[in-house]
Parts: sequence; structure tokens; C-alpha cells
Amino acid sequence: MSNSTDGLPKKAYRNLDFLESASARALRILSEYIEPNSRFNHYKIDDTIIFFGSARILPRDEAEKRLEAAKAEGGDLKRPERDLDMSRYYEETRELARRLTEWSKGLEDGDRRFVVCSGGGPGIMEAANRGASEAKGLNVGLNISLPMEQLDNPYISRELNFEFHYFFMRKFWFAYLAKAVVVMPGGFGTLDELFELLTLVQTGKIRKQMPVVLFGSRYWAEVINLEALERYGTISAEDLELFFRTDSVDEAFDFITEQLQSYALDIPGPRL
Repeated sequence: MSNSTDGLPKKAYRNLDFLESASARALRILSEYIEPNSRFNHYKIDDTIIFFGSARILPRDEAEKRLEAAKAEGGDLKRPERDLDMSRYYEETRELARRLTEWSKGLEDGDRRFVVCSGGGPGIMEAANRGASEAKGLNVGLNISLPMEQLDNPYISRELNFEFHYFFMRKFWFAYLAKAVVVMPGGFGTLDELFELLTLVQTGKIRKQMPVVLFGSRYWAEVINLEALERYGTISAEDLELFFRTDSVDEAFDFITEQLQSYALDIPGPRL
């Protein structure tokens, strides 16, 4: 339909039937490029430190409450005990994001550098935004609309809270602004994001130095046998040097800040 309620023709940019149609898909895709870019420029966001990880990992206090409730009810303790064990990654993400934000705020730069960015949802994403918020730093949430309704977490800076429809546009903004990546334990989505970034670095499509931290040595050793890829000849031995594995917030912080000071501090973020 092209007419408005008053009988006058609608302007194309006000015609929701058209804008939500297959014919306008290119405009919707372009809007998920232009509108975020406008906000990033407005708030002088030069580049980011990305945190990936599971949406299902709980804060320690919540995991403790659930375990106590299960004990009081005489229920199965296997899941709440596992959740409490995994909650360490929420707290370590929170601490690492806080420390990186404090470090970045202390840099002598007119623009905001190395801003913490997550996928905007709960779990590890929430922990990253929470740590940055506790350091009183702006932080970014690149959320995605999903059938199960992933809600944005309350710690994202409101002016940098995004909601994407297209996964590939969300991934573009992850990769384009990132100068470092922290990958905490996660599921299919985390694995997808990790391997896409490693592929872009391996193939030279990302030309910038990109420190990648795999946090949680036992988890990653059990979930993906990266050494087997090299053993079977499907990747090179040098490809195993594209990431740094650790279980220590101190080691992750030192590695990332040393890499950024060596390779990225004098290189401003992209200006589109």
C-alpha cells in the first residue's frame, strides 16, 4: 500500500510496508552500517576490546543462591554445582573488563580507545559490560534479535546499546572495530565468532595485529583440539600462534595491554 490515511501519497522512507519488504532489504542492511557508524563517531569510539562467551554463565552470587535452593529442596545438585564452578568465568570476565577499562581511560588520547564491547546479552556478555561500567567507562553492546528474545543487559552504556537484525552486520562491527579479543567458554555462537575471526586473521583479511585470548585452558582443550588440526596438516604450526591461552586474569591483562601498546596505540581506529 502506498497511500497514507489522509489520502496523500506516502514518502518512501515513511512507508513501513515497503521498508519491511524484501525489496528494501538492501536499505535495512545499509542502515545497520550507517546508524552504528554515526553513533561510534559521535562518541569518539576508535576501537574496541571484544569479549565473547556463553550467555548461560551466571554471576557467582546467583549461582550460590541456586545451589543453596537446590540443597534446601533436596533436588539434583549436579547442574547448580556445575553452574557455580563455571561462574568463575563470569567473575574473571568482570574483573578483566574492569582492569582493561581503567587502563584505557588512563591513556593520553583525545578519543576513546580500546572500549570494552560485548554481544549485549546475559552471561559473559553481561560480565564484560558490568566490569567496564564499574570502572565508569563507556562500553558497547552489540545485541541481536533472536526468536528466544535475548534481552540486553543493564550494564551497557545506553548511548552505545545496539540491536541488530542481521548476524553478518553485527559480526562486521565486532571485527571492524576490534583491536583485541577475549574468548571465554561458550557454545555454538562463541565458537562461530572465534573461528570466523581466526579465519580472517589467518587469511590476511584482517591485516591489523589482533591479540586473541582463549581463557579457560581446560575448557578449550576439551572442546576443540586445535593441535589435531596442525597434526593432520589442515592448518600450519604458525596458526597455533594466532591465540594465547591462559587461566589468569593477570596474564590476560598483561598480554593484551603489551600487545596494544606495541602494535595499536599509535594506530587510530577506523574512520568510515
